[in-house]
Amino acid sequence: MISVEEASQIITAHQIDWGTETIPLPLANRRILAEAITADRDFPPFHRVTMDGIAVSIDTPITEGLFRIEGTQYAGESPKTITSRGSALEVMTGAVLPSNTNTVIRYEDLTFSEYGDKRFAALNTNVNPQQNVHHQGSDRRAGEVLLQAGIRLGSSEIGILASVGKSQVLVQKKPRVAIISTGDELVDIQVTPLPHQIRKSSGYQLAAALQEMGFASELFHLPDHPESLEKKLTELIQNFEILILTGGVSAGKKDFVPATLEKLGIQKQFHKVAQRPGKPVWFGVRAGQNAVFALPGNPVSTFACFLKYVRPYLLQGTLAPMKAVLSEKIIFKPELTYFLTVAASFNEEGRLMATPLKGSGSGDFANLLACTGFLELPADRSEFTAGEVFSYLSFR
Repeated sequence: MISVEEASQIITAHQIDWGTETIPLPLANRRILAEAITADRDFPPFHRVTMDGIAVSIDTPITEGLFRIEGTQYAGESPKTITSRGSALEVMTGAVLPSNTNTVIRYEDLTFSEYGDKRFAALNTNVNPQQNVHHQGSDRRAGEVLLQAGIRLGSSEIGILASVGKSQVLVQKKPRVAIISTGDELVDIQVTPLPHQIRKSSGYQLAAALQEMGFASELFHLPDHPESLEKKLTELIQNFEILILTGGVSAGKKDFVPATLEKLGIQKQFHKVAQRPGKPVWFGVRAGQNAVFALPGNPVSTFACFLKYVRPYLLQGTLAPMKAVLSEKIIFKPELTYFLTVAASFNEEGRLMATPLKGSGSGDFANLLACTGFLELPADRSEFTAGEVFSYLSFR
């Protein structure tokens, strides 16, 4: 039996390259970028006005001055030019700074007057050179890398891609994912279960979690019969790159999943991890074509293993690690990594506090309703003190 750390390292070492594809920018959200993106011009591309007011030319700080208004520079217009040192142009936020000017004085700092057909603005506060100007190239220079390959795209990155004219984006392909529940005790959700049966639920939960990550999936169910398992899994291995199975991986007389997978050419990388819940978890691969996660059947075990192992594998290291503070003392004596169900929220000091939830073990599905994630307590100790910080697997 290996440690949680070893299991994570093995999974990372067997990351499969699914290839790349070019897609329209509106479809790129939550995808993993497969190319470096550089600035096609300076950011901003010109000296940009940041306040409505007037543009003038001054060399030193001034406390007074009278400026003759020669016209207006609007956003989207080519730069205009003032004709004399004491002149000014009215300017709007986002406009190009007019030629021969270097400073913008806000409307709030001016008093306007008119003499015949001429308009003047008198300064009523202190002004410094270069004020209220966003200088060309001050954010990024043309040719500078803006986005590195391998990041997961979000709304900010989509905006950057649009700003450099990337109407088509090279991203990593998404693998086809099959979620396969097993167990003769499971019935369809529209069926009224007999006293000895339960409805299928974990598959739907995993499908929803995958959808939140930007992955589509298909649901299947297989009975606890070796021949049926072998026949259907043979088909699924050919049609899907990622298989996520639930149930049938422990040491029971009907736990046929591990042996069947190996018979079909899925090379086992590990089976059983020193953790609770989720100890029987199984992981294997097939020659750069398939990755298979066989998770324990109990709902809490299933979800903890999914968050710890499957989610980071699919997101290829783009998921930022999280930490949370344990709110009360916990004693857990088995030498296992303990994925503690918690409800986490920020306190008045802005610290993420994780409050342990009492439940009935890995089969207590309803306990996940109050749960926001799992606090990962290390295996090398048995007492965990309030105020300590641990890794946190969040799903809300």
